[in-house]
Amino acid sequence: MSRFTAAVLVALAAFGAAAGWTGAASADAMVKVTIVDETSIPESLTGTAGDPIEGRKLAINRKLGNCLACHTMPVPEQAFHGEVGPTLIGVASRLDEGEIRLRVVNPKVVNPDTIMPSFYRTEGLHLVMKSFKDKPILTAQQVEDVVAYLMTLKEE
Repeated sequence: MSRFTAAVLVALAAFGAAAGWTGAASADAMVKVTIVDETSIPESLTGTAGDPIEGRKLAINRKLGNCLACHTMPVPEQAFHGEVGPTLIGVASRLDEGEIRLRVVNPKVVNPDTIMPSFYRTEGLHLVMKSFKDKPILTAQQVEDVVAYLMTLKEE
C-alpha cells in the first residue's frame, strides 16, 4: 500500500469515526449559503463572528472537526498531524475569511477531487449512513467558530 493510499484511508477512517462517535448536526437549522465566484462564502452563516477558542477545540477534536487527520497545525500538544492536506499553519495569510469558510462548508467547490469532507452540506453526497442522512457534520455556529480560529493562524 502506498503512503498516499494509507494516508487517505487513515483520514477517511478518522472522518468516519468522527461522524460516528459524535453524531451529526441537525439539518433543521441549515442556512442558505451564497458562494461568490466559486471561491468564497464572504458572509457569516450565523450573522455573527465565531469564537476562535471554541473553533480551536473543534478543529483539533479527533472526534469532530478532526483537521489534524489531514493537516499540520500549530498544535504542539497533539501528536501525529496529517500531511495529506496543505498545512494550516499561516492559512489566514494565504486565504481570506470567505475562502476559508467555503473550504470548511464545501471544499469540493474549489477542488472537486479533494478527500476533505464538506462540513456543512447535505446535498449530493454519496454513501452516507442512514443515521447521518440530511445532517451536516457541523452546525452553522461551529463552522463560524472553526473559521474564526483558522483566521488567527497568520504567518509571523
